[in-house]
Parts: sequence; C-alpha cells; structure tokens
Amino acid sequence: MTRPRVFIHTHMSLDGKIVGAYLPTEVGVASQRQYYELVLGPDRAFDRHKGWLCGRVSSDDNFTHYRTPDLDEAASPVPDGDFITVADAPMYYFSVDPSGVLAWETNSITYFETTAHVVEILSGRASNAYKDFLRRKGVSYIVAGGNQLDLEEAVRKIGEIFGVQEIMLGGGGSLNWSFIRAGLCDEVSIVMTPAADGTKGAQTLFEANERYATPLPTAFKLKGMKPLADGSIWLRYDVIGPIPKAGG
Repeated sequence: MTRPRVFIHTHMSLDGKIVGAYLPTEVGVASQRQYYELVLGPDRAFDRHKGWLCGRVSSDDNFTHYRTPDLDEAASPVPDGDFITVADAPMYYFSVDPSGVLAWETNSITYFETTAHVVEILSGRASNAYKDFLRRKGVSYIVAGGNQLDLEEAVRKIGEIFGVQEIMLGGGGSLNWSFIRAGLCDEVSIVMTPAADGTKGAQTLFEANERYATPLPTAFKLKGMKPLADGSIWLRYDVIGPIPKAGG
C-alpha cells in the first residue's frame, strides 16, 4: 500500500513557540482546546486518522514525566518483530522512542476527552529488557529500522498494521523537521494562539537536529486560513519542498 497521508498539527504562540509559559494561561488553554477540537473533537475537521504521533520528549513532558522504566535485565528473550496488544482501538497514541526509555505506567493515555492506546515506535537499538517491560505493561510496539529509526518504515507499518489512511504528527521541532526533510509530510496545520511570552530559546515548530535532519530552505503553500472562536487563527499549508536559490 502507499504510505498514509501525514499532516503536522500544532498550536503555536505569536512569537513562534510551541512550548512556553503562555500554554497554561487562560488564553493558551482556550487555544489548545481549539487545537484539540479540530483533530479529536466530535465534529473534527480531520477525520481519516486514528491517532497521533509524538516524539519522546513530548511523551515524557505530558505522560511519562521522566520516570525510569522498571527493567528486568534478566528477562527471557522476547520474540522478534512487532508486538500488538490492541489491533482495533478507536484511537492510538504513537510514541517515537528509538532507544526505548519511556516509563509507561499503563497502556493508554487520556487527552481532554480522548483515550488512546499507546504504541511505541522503536528502532533496533531498543533492548530486550525494554521490550519485555512494554509487554508486561500491555503497551504495543513497532520496530522500524536498525541502529537508526527508519521513519518511512514506521509510517508504512502504522498504515498496514492499523489500517490508517492518515497520521497526525504532533511532534516537537526536531521530529517535525525530520518528517519534512524525509519527504514524509503532506500538510502543516497551525493553530496560532493570540499570545506570546518572549521566552528565549523555547522550542519552535521546526528545529534541525543535524544528527538526523539538516537545515534546508523549504517552501509551503497556503491552502486555508480561518479565525477560530477564541481569537486563534487556523492556518493550513501544503508542503512544497526545497527552495532553489534566487537566480539559480
């Protein structure tokens, strides 16, 4: 099958930050609610996906809170390949965790009114002890790639295993940019929050971590702009690709 369509969906402050002190304010929370309704609410605008994909840091910040997983280094070898405990959940939370470090306490997360089954996206670096830990917790996992995570294989497996036509990417700046540079992102959806906090160095929508994806001028084409009830603006862009130098 062809890979699922991938769209980035994020909320962002007026000063371009996707994290910061503006988030827990009344204005920030109202905007996050608009962000949620567009992709997970009862009348959502995106309705072909069955879950969303985030990176390790986002998962730790919001759900696992930098706990240490209870590993059994003497665990018996687990079977090779993927491990799926819930094949027909209404919604999934796909967590990119190449080395296997996130300390899940249960096999589901709750975000506003949505409960989603957790699926870890691992590389070949994840240890037997960590995969044993996930099995004991009932957390599903997919293995994509060897020493390095293979994003294209991960996207393909999500589509094949879970019958997903579309994947929402709600990653941090590094993961978002990695998908853009790999040619795996079709659309960028932004809820622009009517707030800013001026925090220096706070994470932005796209950040090149040169271990995975280098900087490159990239073009986007505006496909929609809509004011939302709380004063946020919903922006939608198609991904065009690398921009040639002027006069080139």
